[in-house]
Amino acid sequence: MLRVLAVDDEEPALAELLYLLRADPRVRSAEGATDATDALRRIGRALDAGPDGGDAIDVLFLDIQMAGLTGLDVARLIAGFARPPLIVFVTAHEDFAVQAFDLKAVDYVLKPVRRERLAEAVRRVAEQAAVARPPAIDRSADRIPVELGGITRLVNIADIAYAEAQGDYARLHTADGSHLVRIPLSTLEERWQPHGFVRIHRRHLVALHRIDELRLDGGGMSVRIGDAVLAVSRRHASRVRELLMRQAGS
Repeated sequence: MLRVLAVDDEEPALAELLYLLRADPRVRSAEGATDATDALRRIGRALDAGPDGGDAIDVLFLDIQMAGLTGLDVARLIAGFARPPLIVFVTAHEDFAVQAFDLKAVDYVLKPVRRERLAEAVRRVAEQAAVARPPAIDRSADRIPVELGGITRLVNIADIAYAEAQGDYARLHTADGSHLVRIPLSTLEERWQPHGFVRIHRRHLVALHRIDELRLDGGGMSVRIGDAVLAVSRRHASRVRELLMRQAGS
């Protein structure tokens, strides 16, 4: 879950943004700062504490036009850090979008902020955080029991390249073979997002880092994982392409 710092020098706007962020189940905590100086101080503490520290920050929701340093100034200052927080700009002005994305912003949300639009920004941040900086995973939950010849064994999720829907079951594909488990693919998708899995089709859930090749052919898209070539549905195509580009750039 995401740890958020929202920065806006207009206190009513900041209070509304924090209210909406705290209502999102993907947000673990959301704190506010009313100026860039305070924000930079908190970011410094977060970097000193490390990604698992109590002051850690995963993402900044930054206003652009503020007294003193602007949100763009803050983004430029932290760009040189080894592991800076992700950035979403929240602004009443459309004119800064090009500069914002040049600074590798994840999203650019216009005020007044709509709940649905903010939820989309949080989704994009959560996906990028899962790819670039995966959250700590409960080690008791990173294996899955499978039946093999009447014996139950535990398979490491890290060894699974992709999962294939087969009715109410899912077939898990590893380098050593495949295993059938009685778990719907939709359930695995929800559980395995922190492990870097992404849905590419109603039938397939894949480990993003296991994709060897992205193929475009006649308007269609597919991915190659080892010897397997899996179709990417139109519904998921833009998301898969976006995640792969982010992974390549991280």
